[in-house]
Amino acid sequence: MSKHTPGFHPTPVYLNLLKVAGLVLFLIGLGLFTFSNFQDQFRITPEIAEQLSAHIPDAEIRQRLSPVVNQTFDNKFILIDNINRLLNPDHSIQDYQMGEYRFWILKTALSGSIREQALNWFFFSVVLAVAGALLYILTGLHRKPGIKHDGIFFDSAMMRGITGILLGGYLIGFYIVLYWFPQYLVQSIALVDPVSEWLRNRPADRWFMYGFLYTLAVSVMGIRMFIKYRHSNYHLVRTASVIFFQLAFAFLIPSLLERLNKPSMDFKNAWPLNYTFFTDWNLNSLIAGGNLGWFMLFWGIVLSLILVPVFTYFYGKRWYCSWVCGCGGLAETLGDPFRQLSDKSLNAWRVERGLIYSVLVFAVVMTVMQVVNYLSEGAIFGDYTWRVNQAYSFWIGSAFAGVIGTGFYPLMGNRVWCRFGCPLAAYMGIVQKFKSRFVITTNGSQCISCGNCSTYCEMGIDVRWYAQRGQNIIRASCVGCGVCAAVCPRGVLKLELTNPGERYNLVPDDEINALMEKN
Repeated sequence: MSKHTPGFHPTPVYLNLLKVAGLVLFLIGLGLFTFSNFQDQFRITPEIAEQLSAHIPDAEIRQRLSPVVNQTFDNKFILIDNINRLLNPDHSIQDYQMGEYRFWILKTALSGSIREQALNWFFFSVVLAVAGALLYILTGLHRKPGIKHDGIFFDSAMMRGITGILLGGYLIGFYIVLYWFPQYLVQSIALVDPVSEWLRNRPADRWFMYGFLYTLAVSVMGIRMFIKYRHSNYHLVRTASVIFFQLAFAFLIPSLLERLNKPSMDFKNAWPLNYTFFTDWNLNSLIAGGNLGWFMLFWGIVLSLILVPVFTYFYGKRWYCSWVCGCGGLAETLGDPFRQLSDKSLNAWRVERGLIYSVLVFAVVMTVMQVVNYLSEGAIFGDYTWRVNQAYSFWIGSAFAGVIGTGFYPLMGNRVWCRFGCPLAAYMGIVQKFKSRFVITTNGSQCISCGNCSTYCEMGIDVRWYAQRGQNIIRASCVGCGVCAAVCPRGVLKLELTNPGERYNLVPDDEINALMEKN
């Protein structure tokens, strides 16, 4: 928009300065958080070797560390080489287990400023980054209510420019290290030890750090969503919902259960998204957890097999994907600036259908093997179940859901995982497509073909194609976020609930042609 355009109100200079200050503070905090992994020393004392019994129960394996006891290492890479050489000379320990050993040895042996002044480091990295982000976000309050996308296609961060590529590279690198090389993040993880000790009464591990940062991202970027959508009660309530479910159900409740030494569970995480629910170790843990464990087992089954399809029948996928789900919560908050990057092409739709239902089949087959193997005590499938679990965990749970699903936000949009890989989304999508009351109705006579609806559909649906023809939108992939209706300047689109058999309103070809000529 030109500054000579009627109604144009330039941003005051002091607000621009505040935005710059907020960005600088955020980058300093993020830089310190990242830089912390290259600081401090490592020293394994006899006392630390004894503390490792909680993570390395085998005394014989712990004894192998004796050559490095009382040695100080300025470089974690040298210590890791020694750990690999001493603990696993014959490669008899599985790779995953060795990764856990390496992580806890480095985490426990960490010494220096981060260990001694973790609270200060936490403040000058995490708290500073959050303060900078909020300062940057809150400057948006000066703009009038309503969704604004001015200049979005010229923004380097939001349109795959160099900033977006760098941001995507950082996220991808973070997820790769988090999932497969956590020993290189021990200092960053130690920064959140004060929070973990206060909340769980135990040191932080990589998953606590990840859950903490994940919850912070949803909450802080949720504030941005409150400002952006403050004219719409639907989006305000929806944003508050995803923040609540992430903070309470995915972070605080599981952490408090750990503090009480009880089985821990994200009560909103339904199968098959929660692909470890039917694994033997999880079932044994729940059964050994007494009445609470049995309740968790019962709840997980009822949620996945009864509540998910029933709620999807009444409300469509949106009740979960846009109101409850943690993946959806991150996509709707942190990922919102990148929603316009979703591919709307026919080829992308074909890839979407092939991938997401393949993952669902993979998840179902794996779960059948898990249950059968558990009931038969491994007599039928043996260790093949474990191999399938490992393959799914690596390729789907880590590489697809994490590295690609979130790391590719600035490259492919904010719903890559939800659109192409989530088996729960596929499961609910089948119900939504064939037996649900949810529909997006269209008033084709009012459509001016501006394309806003298609541009900002995070699931890659060409909404305009339906609106031009006056056809209701009933797609398995639609998560019912409602942004298409919110950005429509003519009120063409509306999220509604109706009789499943009355959702389709196919328009004759002659009426379609008349509408197309009018538009």
